[in-house]
Amino acid sequence: MYALLVTDDPDDMAILSIALQRAGLAVTTTRELEPALQNWIERPADLILLASPGQPVLELVRRVRAETLVPLIAVVDGLTERLHCDLLNSGADLIIVPPFSAKLLIAQVGVLMRRAGTAPNFNLPNMQLGQLTLNPTNRAVEFQGKPPQRLTQLEFRLLYTLVLNRGQVIPTETIVERVWGYTGQGDRDLIRGLVSRLRAKIEPEPQSPRYILTVSGVGYQFKGDGD
Repeated sequence: MYALLVTDDPDDMAILSIALQRAGLAVTTTRELEPALQNWIERPADLILLASPGQPVLELVRRVRAETLVPLIAVVDGLTERLHCDLLNSGADLIIVPPFSAKLLIAQVGVLMRRAGTAPNFNLPNMQLGQLTLNPTNRAVEFQGKPPQRLTQLEFRLLYTLVLNRGQVIPTETIVERVWGYTGQGDRDLIRGLVSRLRAKIEPEPQSPRYILTVSGVGYQFKGDGD
């Protein structure tokens, strides 16, 4: 298991790397988040820690949650109550304000990792619907005789939710709850981006979808060939 540490501060990099290692994680460090997310399927991390004071932390949190549900920690200097709430509502699991206790951080990382392992995908059964097969064990989808496609965790959760409720229109707020795991009005741009990436993997013509349909002003619906 390994953690992705995003920071451009050498001192933070040294201190936080040691804390993550003491929590039992190998550590990969980077100054920029985006390259790591672009290669997420090939090299997913088990935890992400953001500690880049010069970058907009709220945007970084939202970008992470557009890609993955792994435990997410943010180190934030000068934290306000409003920003704290916005970060939690956007999907951050833990907010740390310097100066912080390395010993406490190690314990908190351990708690997050234990909780993250409580509901693995292999507890879900395979799902077969016409020419579509979903395999939760390796998060793969086979569709219309094409080679299996690997999905990110969020792509898989979205497709599984839509297929499980095929023919029904699922409101965007419900999608946020079932895919990202928190409640609220949701981020429609976040959902649109995820739907777009999923369509690119399963739709014959992603610009004219026939399976994952948008219901304007409401949400999304999955229609199989026989529906």
